[in-house]
Amino acid sequence: MEFKIAPSILAADFLHLEKDIRLVNECGDVIHLDVMDGSLVPNISFGFSVIDQVAKIARAPMDAHLMVVHPERWFERLAADRVAMCSFHLEAAGDDTAEFLGRIRALGMQAGVAINPDVPVERLFPYIGKADYFLVMSVFAGFGGQKFIAESLTRVAALRAEIEKRGEQAIIEVDGGITLANVRQVREAGVNLAVAGSSVYGASDPAAAIRALREA
Repeated sequence: MEFKIAPSILAADFLHLEKDIRLVNECGDVIHLDVMDGSLVPNISFGFSVIDQVAKIARAPMDAHLMVVHPERWFERLAADRVAMCSFHLEAAGDDTAEFLGRIRALGMQAGVAINPDVPVERLFPYIGKADYFLVMSVFAGFGGQKFIAESLTRVAALRAEIEKRGEQAIIEVDGGITLANVRQVREAGVNLAVAGSSVYGASDPAAAIRALREA
C-alpha cells in the first residue's frame, strides 16, 4: 500500500485553521482529527463546533480518532460530516468493539480500532478481517508533542505479520512522535498511514515537511 501522511490539526494554528486545513488539501493525504473528551484521556481538544467547519472546506479525506468514553454516540454525526475514517479505542469499547466496527462500516466510513502503548497489541488480533484499519498509538493518547515510544515498532511489526498470516488487508496507522528521524523505521515496520502534528505544523515550511516525511 502507498505510504501516506496525516497531519493532525491538534497541532495547527487555530487562529488560522482554514489556512492549515487547505495546506493538507494541497500537500497532505489525510486530515487527522483528534477528538478528546477529558475522560478517556487527560485532555480536551475539540468537537463538532470545529469538525463541522473543517468539513466545509476539507477536500482531503478526514480521519476521526475518537478518544472518548462513548464513541458510539458520534458515529452518525461524523458520517454526516463526510468523515472517511473513524477509529475508537478498544479500551473504551471493550466487548462492543466488533459491533461498533460494523456500525461505522454501515455508515459508509472505514472503521478502525485504536490502542494505547500499554495495551497488548495481540488484543487487536480478533478484529483482523473486521476492521479496515488499526491505530497503534506510539505515545499515550492525550497530548501532542510527546516522544515516540520505540517499542511501537515491534508492536506494529507483530500486527502486520498477523494480518499477512491471515491473508487479510488492513491499514496500520501510527500516531505520536513521528519525525524525520524515525519515519523510515515506522514505514519499514509495516505502517501505511503516519499521523504527524508538531513535525508538520511546527516546521518553518509545513508543505516541505509533509513531502519529506512521505518520501523519507
